[in-house]
This record gives sequence, structure tokens and C-alpha cells, in this order.
Amino acid sequence: MAAVTEKDVDPARPADQPERPEPADAEEPAPAGSNGGDAALSEIAGRLGRLEEQVAGFHRRSAHRESVIDRLHEENQQLRGGFGRIVLEPVVTDLIRLYDQLSREVRRLRASGQDWQLTSSFADDVAQILDRCGVEAFSAEPGDRFEPDRHRPLAVVACADESRHNTVAEVVAVGFAERETGRVRRPVHARFHQYTPGQDEARPGHDAAQSQ
Repeated sequence: MAAVTEKDVDPARPADQPERPEPADAEEPAPAGSNGGDAALSEIAGRLGRLEEQVAGFHRRSAHRESVIDRLHEENQQLRGGFGRIVLEPVVTDLIRLYDQLSREVRRLRASGQDWQLTSSFADDVAQILDRCGVEAFSAEPGDRFEPDRHRPLAVVACADESRHNTVAEVVAVGFAERETGRVRRPVHARFHQYTPGQDEARPGHDAAQSQ
């Protein structure tokens, strides 16, 4: 058996400590979060994408719901308007007839010199009721041209001026029209000028003036 010499002894290691073998080259650890972080980011991106799709679908459904509500509201308003016109149709007709009667009585009382103001106030009240029903009065002025859809001739007044032919001579009763639609419920009643050639020659006293 060979003897241990001083060369074989490591002076830096205690005599009673066994010699440790040299460790093999250890593998470098993978960077922290390289694989796990990518997976987490992919999962978050997927969740965000699904959330965006859900939000977009919610907005589409909300917009559709609002459009349905608006359409139903519009149809309801149209039905209510039509129903209201059907119900008020005979009432408006009777109110217009009552207004005409009161107006004629006012003209009669005024012409006879009697007190007409109370009756006139009743006619104004009826006109206000019609206005609240959406029906307003309209009239015409002497000289206005005849309009078939707004005027109703009650009589003609002969005139020698051809430029006044088919123009209003006198309003007998005002007309009424719906405020929203403009539909004429009752045209203006009036007398209209009618050009008659030689009207001047037919006037009394004209021949006498010519013979002098």
C-alpha cells in the first residue's frame, strides 16, 4: 500500500473533510414568464375579444329595441289621431253649423239695431272650441280670386269691370280647416263678381243721360 505524501493533501481543505466531486455544468434556467406569460396574455386577449362581441351585440339589440319602440309609438299616435278624428267628426260638423247660426243672428241683430254683442260672444266661444279641436277659421277678402277648394259661391254679382271677374264680392260665412293637415272642413261662403258685357248700358238712367 502506497503511503500518502504531502503532495496529495489539499492544504485549503481540512483533513477530516472529504473531497467533493466537481459539479457538472448546470443547464441555464429558462427566463421567468416566457411561456406562462404568453399564455396569460393570450387568455386575456381572448376574454377581451369575447367581451367586445357581447357589448356590440348588446348595442345592436338595444338599437333594434329602440327602433321598435319608436315605430310602435308612431303607429299608436296615428291610431289615436285617426280615432280622435272619427269621434270628433260629427261634433265639429255640429259646431260649425252652430257657429254659422250664431253669426247670422249677429248680422240680423246688428242690421236691426238690436244688441248683438252677447250673441257674438257665444259665436266666439264656439270658434274657440273648434280651435281646441284643431279646426281654425279662415276667411277671404273682397277682390280675392276664386279658389275651388277654399271658396263656395252662393251668388254672383254682375260687374262691368272684366278684371274683377271671378273675384270675391262679399263674404257670407267664414271657412274652417284642420290646422295640422290643412284639409278644408268647410269652404268660405261668398258672393262673386261676374263680368257682364254692357253692364253700364243696362244701369237705370244711363239711356236718359245718353239722349240728352
